[in-house]
Amino acid sequence: MPDLIPNTRARRLFLDRHALAEPPSGPATGQALHDLIERIGFVQVDSINTVARAHDMILWSRRQAYRPPALKRLLERDRCLWEHWTHDASILPARLHGIWQHRFTRDADRLRENWRSWFRDGYEAQFDTILNRIAKDGPVGTSDVGEGEVRGKGGWWDWHPSKTALEWLWRTGQIAVTRRDGFAKIYDLTERVIPAAQRAPFPADQVTDWACGSALDHLGFGTSREIAAYWNAIAPGAAKDWCRAALGRGEIIEVDIEGAAGQRRCAFARPETLDIVPPEAPARLRILSPFDPVLRDRDRAEFLFGFRYRIEVFVPEPKRIFGYYVFPVLEGDRLIGRIDAKAFRDAGSLRVKGFWPEPEVRLTKLRLARLEAELDRLARFSGCNRVEFLDGWERPSMTQP
Repeated sequence: MPDLIPNTRARRLFLDRHALAEPPSGPATGQALHDLIERIGFVQVDSINTVARAHDMILWSRRQAYRPPALKRLLERDRCLWEHWTHDASILPARLHGIWQHRFTRDADRLRENWRSWFRDGYEAQFDTILNRIAKDGPVGTSDVGEGEVRGKGGWWDWHPSKTALEWLWRTGQIAVTRRDGFAKIYDLTERVIPAAQRAPFPADQVTDWACGSALDHLGFGTSREIAAYWNAIAPGAAKDWCRAALGRGEIIEVDIEGAAGQRRCAFARPETLDIVPPEAPARLRILSPFDPVLRDRDRAEFLFGFRYRIEVFVPEPKRIFGYYVFPVLEGDRLIGRIDAKAFRDAGSLRVKGFWPEPEVRLTKLRLARLEAELDRLARFSGCNRVEFLDGWERPSMTQP
């Protein structure tokens, strides 16, 4: 029978791999910030800014000395980070560019037919025009291209041809994000953005081994599906084959992971994982981004923490259970609730509309004090000087269907 990793230990191991099993203190600039991103793998980028953008909040949750200009320097000056795609737009260590070159080829083949059916005709004719313009005149953004083209009024499927071409050239590695103006991507030729040493191609026959082995190390343990989904760099079938072969070589073992409700799931882990005693996470509360790496795989989070979370940004307001953009709340190694908060920077106020504890979680005086302390810290990070609790902010326990 596989060895059992009890639920508390599994949660702590997972949180430790993602830098959430320690106080959120310490330096958050330069090499220290780069090392943190290496440790958690990647940082998802998202445009919503109700309190702070996802990538900034992910880093702040782990190092509360963090401020956004430190990340901008690593991306735009030092070039040790870059922006591309995992399961979504993400910030990654630049050393991974050689591996992503294989993904560029895969995406070009996989997306070609879909894009031809999704978008307006004419974007492929813009490839050379845009590349030549960038080579001659320098970086461009969406607003700089497409003069005379009909601008769409819909969503992403209604991009004008030059915007579609820019996105294609980025997704296939021919151009790279050199900076962001506000939140708008500005593109340049890849060789001007990614240092030459980072552009050396990675051996094709080693991609699967890297993708699976590094994903397992970041996760601590995982099923073949979770391993494949971590970087989204290989197919699920390739991850299954790798697990079978690595198991035969003795590089990994099968383990049983105990879920929050006592259920068990078979997973894979390094043999030495059984000897690791992960640290007990601090009892303080942390308000996490909805796109935090701990919650990226919603099914895994629900299994480990008993916390069902679905973002409601795209849910019509009358049908929302909690709110437009509700933040999970972590206490120690438990997800204890969710909070609806928004920064009104012009008024200097972080306003709390609602807090929903998980079932069997009470808002005691101690827990309330911890919540208020974290909200004070979050207010300062978001550019506000105070926290306002709106009438009726204490809500009853609820779970998301």
